[in-house]
Amino acid sequence: MLMKEYRICMPLSVEEYRIGQLYMISKHSHEQSERGEGVEVVQNEPYEDPEHGAGQFTEKRIYLNNKLPSWARAVVPKIFYVTEKAWNYYPYTITEYTCSFLPKFSIHIESKYEDNKGSNDNIFGSEPRDEETEVCPVDIAYDEIPERHYKESEDLRHFKSKKTDRGFLQEGWINTQDPIMCSYKLVTVKFEVWGLQTRVEQFVHKVIREVLLLGHRQAFAWVDEWIDMTMEEVREYERATQEATNLKIGTFPPAISITDTPLPSSTRSGPNSAPSTPLSTEAPDFLAVPKDRPRKKSAPETLTLPDPGRRDSLFKLPSFFSWNSSPQPE
Repeated sequence: MLMKEYRICMPLSVEEYRIGQLYMISKHSHEQSERGEGVEVVQNEPYEDPEHGAGQFTEKRIYLNNKLPSWARAVVPKIFYVTEKAWNYYPYTITEYTCSFLPKFSIHIESKYEDNKGSNDNIFGSEPRDEETEVCPVDIAYDEIPERHYKESEDLRHFKSKKTDRGFLQEGWINTQDPIMCSYKLVTVKFEVWGLQTRVEQFVHKVIREVLLLGHRQAFAWVDEWIDMTMEEVREYERATQEATNLKIGTFPPAISITDTPLPSSTRSGPNSAPSTPLSTEAPDFLAVPKDRPRKKSAPETLTLPDPGRRDSLFKLPSFFSWNSSPQPE
């Protein structure tokens, strides 16, 4: 298990961020989706929790098969996805990602939002923060972003909002910006497979940091598109975009409903969570299956699979590459 705390400051108030986050997630998911790939919204409904009160429950499936490396596509089901379940009790949220193909893998994200510069060291509890938990500040204007994601229109050093007159974020902007808020995210990654755990968990955290940086840059770069929206308007935008995204990736789940009737807490199990930016899926080189590796007597139980290139040949992979035999509908 590897836990890190991310702190992302934004030139917004906590109330403004609530609208901007929902807008950004919907628009980003639609832009990143294509037929057979992307984010399918299964449920998005009000939810009532006995401890946290009224909230919003969201379940999504993130289809990844075509984005996996070739060796992985050979051993995963044709329909492969990560499930995201989210309960949003803004300004407190928790998000979880799981994958039936990798039962020992999970991501747990606890989020809180405050109007400050990221100075609250005890936001996730009355006790002082565990010294082993690394704090990772994310600067949406000056942290390096992968070249493939760079857009001049989203470069916040040169962007200025016409409607809010905020922008042209200069060095040290966090200390001078008003308003300013911070998104605190406590992220726990688990991949309990001996020999791969440390490297995979570190890699996943690297991907999460990139996702948080990109998503928050976009939320402010698109501020003029959403700043005048009410909560009812952004929920309607969310509903319409989700239906368009589901059609775009070629899935036909049950009709999405955003109603005024909260779901009873007994109808949902698991932690409380909020919608999150979908994860990138590029696997690191170290996950590639070694070629011509001699098999030791002490090697784990193996699973025999046909070689896609030859019908008369077989190859073997460790038993932790296992999955459910029949795909589940999203």
